[in-house]
Amino acid sequence: MVREPLEAVSVPRTGTVPRTSGLEWAAQPERGNALLLTLMAFVALRLGRPLARGILYVVAAYFFVFAPRARRQARAYLRRALGREPTARDRYRQVFTFAATILDRLYLTRGRYELFDISIEGEELMRAALTAGNGAFLLGAHLGSFEMMSAVGRRQPGLRVALAMYTQYASRVAALLGNGPPERAPEIIPLGQLESMLRIRDCLEQGKFVGLLADRTFDDAPAESVAFLGQPALFPSGPMRVAAALRCPVIFMAGLYRGGNRYHVVFQPLADFSQLTTRNAREAAVRGAIERYVALLEEACRRDPYNWFNFYDFWQGATHGADT
Repeated sequence: MVREPLEAVSVPRTGTVPRTSGLEWAAQPERGNALLLTLMAFVALRLGRPLARGILYVVAAYFFVFAPRARRQARAYLRRALGREPTARDRYRQVFTFAATILDRLYLTRGRYELFDISIEGEELMRAALTAGNGAFLLGAHLGSFEMMSAVGRRQPGLRVALAMYTQYASRVAALLGNGPPERAPEIIPLGQLESMLRIRDCLEQGKFVGLLADRTFDDAPAESVAFLGQPALFPSGPMRVAAALRCPVIFMAGLYRGGNRYHVVFQPLADFSQLTTRNAREAAVRGAIERYVALLEEACRRDPYNWFNFYDFWQGATHGADT
């Protein structure tokens, strides 16, 4: 596959959409007691998932009661996704779903796949990209469990995934729970560094998949305003611009929690930038790909509304109604 020069990989800042704060989500303190999390991990790994899930109902109730700001923003989201006023049960269910995916991360990072009933939709996309050997971007969101990607890797020998992320904003909760044995730890590409794009390009040329979460904006990084659940919201354009510059395919991915031990992993085609020849064509393709990403994300949120884990004002002040 022909790649563009490295200069084309840098993300331009022209056309940046103004916003109140691209890092409002990062400014919110992350709740989580280190001792409590350590004890929870001990119970989960030594005494089993059933007992840990029993405790999880209490933990989720605690955070539901004592996180009013997050609860208020979650209510605004659920109102849009459900198309009605969410009940207290709806709001608690979203918090519990979030907690359940964090708990299950403990088992997934340690290869305990036998604990889960996992269905996969669109696996042929991954198989085709793997056969082509040119790598691809996996674009996800703070939706369900991205760790479920490892379940697909187990079924597809040779499938390797590197995660590109802003490590300074990584979840403290996830860090406390750990990544399991070193041999199972995913390859991490820290974004915001000079060598980040070189490493992404190298991974793709080695036939690896590069996973990113593309639903949160950062500082003054370029973003596009796209209608999402009935109201314009900002989505970063950087991931799609990088994919276009590297002329590689992009696949939408979500690992949706369906209750109990059930997960449904979805892969859907998002964009293929391999045939772009001009800058104008690339700009139009990037905008179209971002719109499709948002459409797929909205579809997933309406189908599995409790899997959305952005507990802040995603619409930057466009929400209405007070929490009670």
